[in-house]
Amino acid sequence: MRKKNAILIIDAQYDFCNPAGSLYVNGAVEDMQRLSDFIVRNKEEIDHICVTLDFHPVNDISHPSFWQDENGNFPPPFTPITLAEVKAGKWKPRFYPQEAAQYLTELEAQGQFPHFIWTEHCLIGSKGASLDDTLLAALRTWTLDGKWYQAVTKGTNPLTEHFGIFMAQIPLPNAPETQLNQELIDSLASYENVYLAGEAKSHCVATSLRQAMEYAPHLASKMIVLEDCMSDVTGLGHLGKPIYEEAKKRGIRFAKSSEPIV
Repeated sequence: MRKKNAILIIDAQYDFCNPAGSLYVNGAVEDMQRLSDFIVRNKEEIDHICVTLDFHPVNDISHPSFWQDENGNFPPPFTPITLAEVKAGKWKPRFYPQEAAQYLTELEAQGQFPHFIWTEHCLIGSKGASLDDTLLAALRTWTLDGKWYQAVTKGTNPLTEHFGIFMAQIPLPNAPETQLNQELIDSLASYENVYLAGEAKSHCVATSLRQAMEYAPHLASKMIVLEDCMSDVTGLGHLGKPIYEEAKKRGIRFAKSSEPIV
């Protein structure tokens, strides 16, 4: 089997990619069309496709129902929650209070992303967690020649955010699903080129790229960022921008989906 070109597609799911999804990323419809066209147009040159799937329980630490104020109200979506606010009693975890406080302590010390409450999204088994229809049609076309795409899940542990595919934001002891996925790293690194696409550019794609640079530089050096097949969460593009700037400094390649595959 030839091992030249792979694609790593981050969280191309209904809730992110469909305007009716609970956490729609503006621009994702067009991103998925361009990515799907890229796959179909280059199907003979693509040897492997890995799709990641964000899967969350309802009472996830990043969902409103994990938290309440002194009156029992859940925080509205897009509310940041800090350790200081928890200590002051502004917000209280409804579950696992010690673990939640430890998580916030480590997350804030890490200094990459603040803790943020999202709308409920990609609930395990829900329509919102399914692959985008346009992309799925392209994957089906690609597989008809006898290929199989790989699906890798993340986010199932409710006590840590899991933006990047290779590891949770804060890996938890005795929770292998939150720790570094060396098997996935080794699998992708076996290809000469690994195209990177998906949603959202500002969060899950950026964090996956950062994790590759930090924990698997040999893999990161093979990546080609399809910059027109991803979009930022509106107003939060600044969070991912330093990661892409660092990638360019390291010589990681960026390309448009309209360009010929290498």
